[in-house]
Amino acid sequence: MIAQRFFAADRRIGVTIFALLAAAIVVPLLNLAVSPQSAFYIPPYIVALVGKYLCYALLALALDLVWGYCGILSLGHGAFFALGGYAMGMYLMRQIGSRGVYGNPILPDFMVFLNYKELPWFWYGFDHFWFAALMVLA
Repeated sequence: MIAQRFFAADRRIGVTIFALLAAAIVVPLLNLAVSPQSAFYIPPYIVALVGKYLCYALLALALDLVWGYCGILSLGHGAFFALGGYAMGMYLMRQIGSRGVYGNPILPDFMVFLNYKELPWFWYGFDHFWFAALMVLA
């Protein structure tokens, strides 16, 4: 019902949303399908940067909807977003392995720098993507 009213108001909105969705699908596919020498190649850094910007836009949109329609001032949105980012950072730090500055395959670099001897118990599951994704969503 809301979508029908939204798209019925102006046809340009529907076309714009379709174009944005098509771009969101085509950009990563061009990165995989096109050779790096092509003019249509999009570097992985740009794809990751656009993904990061879209995540921030999603956070801003969710916060705007909660504030505007519900009248709720929710700082919990920012806290959950930060905890999800921290959990993803824990996964990425575990994936570095021995390629880090200190070369320790078990401990992340900052733990070696801070003279940790073993990995804390709450870091153990973060070497698996499925666990990290579950923690990001939880």
